[in-house]
Amino acid sequence: MLMQGLTGNEILDGILFILIVLVPVLYYLKWDYTAIFQKPKSKEVLLAIGLFAGYMIYSLAVGSVLDYYGWSATPTIAENSLNIASIVALLFSLMGEELIKFVPFMLFLRILYKYSNNRKLSVVVSMLIVMVFFALLHAMDFRSLFSVLVLQGLGSIFEFIGYIKTKNIMVSYITHLCTDVFIFALIMMGVA
Repeated sequence: MLMQGLTGNEILDGILFILIVLVPVLYYLKWDYTAIFQKPKSKEVLLAIGLFAGYMIYSLAVGSVLDYYGWSATPTIAENSLNIASIVALLFSLMGEELIKFVPFMLFLRILYKYSNNRKLSVVVSMLIVMVFFALLHAMDFRSLFSVLVLQGLGSIFEFIGYIKTKNIMVSYITHLCTDVFIFALIMMGVA
């Protein structure tokens, strides 16, 4: 979590993180939250779950290759650091992470489209820029840089697909939430 340790309370840190990103976005949208947030339809929830499954398959395959070549990431979460507050804080901080990807994505998309007049190119280049940015936010040290670029960075394509297909940030949020809750559960059970 990007704001972890700011106040000493994980839940409050998660809430502050989302507010710091969300308030300017809503202000720009003249408080019309429906421009990016809608109640997900059942098809969208199924899409999010399918994208979560896709990411799990992707991360297992890529993780195996990284492990084989000794490029595994430095663990970012210790088993003994997780508790119920961590899970509750996750609900807020993941929306903050989705907004952290959404804002620059929309900015680059707008700029690139203005100069290229090519929507597909603008989407792809904007996604790639934001994926690298998102990966760098997860890099704990230089040794983990490559693994976070391919796991968290390129892996966030699954969340981008959810947003691009639905124009509903809740779909990418559900995908991301399923992923992190699943990983947290594995860590808490001592499996991961």
